[in-house]
Amino acid sequence: MRSSTDGFSFKSLLAVLPRGEPLDVVFLKANGLTAAHASHLAKGGWLTHLGRGAYMLPGDTLTRDGCLAYLKRRHEGLHVGAKTALAWRGVKHNMSFRETISLWGEQPIRLPEWLVSRYPCTYQTTRLFDAALPPNFGVRTLPAGHEGVLVSVPERALLELLSDVGKTESLQDARQLVESTRSLRSTTLETLLTHTTRIKVVRLARALAEELDLPWAALAKKHSEAKGGGSRWIAVSKNGERLDLTP
Repeated sequence: MRSSTDGFSFKSLLAVLPRGEPLDVVFLKANGLTAAHASHLAKGGWLTHLGRGAYMLPGDTLTRDGCLAYLKRRHEGLHVGAKTALAWRGVKHNMSFRETISLWGEQPIRLPEWLVSRYPCTYQTTRLFDAALPPNFGVRTLPAGHEGVLVSVPERALLELLSDVGKTESLQDARQLVESTRSLRSTTLETLLTHTTRIKVVRLARALAEELDLPWAALAKKHSEAKGGGSRWIAVSKNGERLDLTP
């Protein structure tokens, strides 16, 4: 099976191409295929062009994790966070019929249309932690999960969720999820709270932990008092429920 007259054997390349994942030009180049050659193969039907610099094998089915691994290779720091990370790690309630994946990262990017049409996603670059927090602290692969997909551990996902309260998440939904976080690891949560820069998140963690009598309430209280200061922050849920987080 030859794709052109230059002697390139597409059949030999098929043996190393991953299934279920988009193929970027960097990966193809590393396997002997230039960008121009990839474009030529797409015109000939050997590859399917998805979007700028992205291809797939004809007849292949792109998997969720394959698509996320593709994004992670291109954007350092990208990971699954907040409510999605909690759900994937077993903390969930009232899951929607079609999940919207919450992605977090360090740099602004535009999610490709071919991805969001298959797997609805949101993406944000909210900075919750200071620069002293070790890179990728609290993000890791799922047990038996795709090695290229990083997911926040429950302690980090909790703080990401609380950051979204008042923006994309209601207080009521957050409370129901937080109520299920009784087995958080204190050392991991301590590290994250120490480096959390958003006072709202720390205060909200304390308020909900105390209200729900969670085992880590004292830890949240300690960090809330240590950070202190700041202005009053008020959260109002979709049903009108109000939470006043005073300094």
